[in-house]
Amino acid sequence: MSLPPCPKCNSEYVYEDQTNLVCPECAHEWNPNEIDEDAFEVKDANGTVLADGDKVTVAKDLKIKGSSQVIKIGTKALVRRVLDKKDHELDCKVDGVGEMMVTAKFVKKA
Repeated sequence: MSLPPCPKCNSEYVYEDQTNLVCPECAHEWNPNEIDEDAFEVKDANGTVLADGDKVTVAKDLKIKGSSQVIKIGTKALVRRVLDKKDHELDCKVDGVGEMMVTAKFVKKA
């Protein structure tokens, strides 16, 4: 019987403990029969849920950390991945700037 990988760290070394599955690498325990209500959702400035592949526009001018460049309001970006992080949740390709991490509350879904 093949067990699913860990939803937190994607480890393949998952084992069963009664009704739960346990990951020995990150110590995450979950019941595979329950729907995960704590699944993270990343929302933009308007409260719209963002997903991988969404196109967004910058909602305010953003200074680029460690640079004198500024991303102007209205600049378009493509969300490559949505990550479960405290800050800089979006891995984006920003037009005219390149690839960078952006905080979701500063963008709007296009």
